[in-house]
Amino acid sequence: MVSGKFIVFEGIDGAGKTTQIDLVAKNLKEQGLQVLCTREPGGTRIGEMLRKFLLDPANGDINPRTEAFLYAADRSQHVTEVILPALEEGKIVICDRYLYSTIAYQGWGRGIDTGFLTSLNGLASDGLVPDRVILLDIDVDTGLQRALGERLPDRLEIEKNAFFQRVRQGYLEQAKLHPEIFRVIQAGADKMEVNRRVLAALDWR
Repeated sequence: MVSGKFIVFEGIDGAGKTTQIDLVAKNLKEQGLQVLCTREPGGTRIGEMLRKFLLDPANGDINPRTEAFLYAADRSQHVTEVILPALEEGKIVICDRYLYSTIAYQGWGRGIDTGFLTSLNGLASDGLVPDRVILLDIDVDTGLQRALGERLPDRLEIEKNAFFQRVRQGYLEQAKLHPEIFRVIQAGADKMEVNRRVLAALDWR
């Protein structure tokens, strides 16, 4: 029996997911709540190996369908090993990316049929749906400038601007399709103002 809460943060690279997850987790822990922060790809031993492989620029020849299957494999392991057990213990699970990233990146970005991806990830996630999805929305140029900073881009970040424009649109379309769980937060503001909006979107009362 799942008794915890499942919160997912989504958005293009540079939207500020890591910063907001850290701030939200701190806020919830100060309220005496048990919080588990995790990420996709990753979150498990197997997932971290898949993450390294998927983000390595040397693996630029991965077929888009292969890429989708690898993300689904990571998700299956993650849900089974980490997310569901934590929810069953009554914890609040905060996840950096979930199946909506696959729809946005491999569906809208790569052009793979979103119906197929939805079915694939329904199996991979065992049908687990978050209680809330926080979509941090930011324009592509600003997001990429934030994401890269002084470091080298990973395999996805080397894609062209048009790819990320499609990904962003894919996220916004999913928010329209699932208004019961999605909350779109404009992420270009000061991080504390963004956090105020995020916390308001997580008010369960």
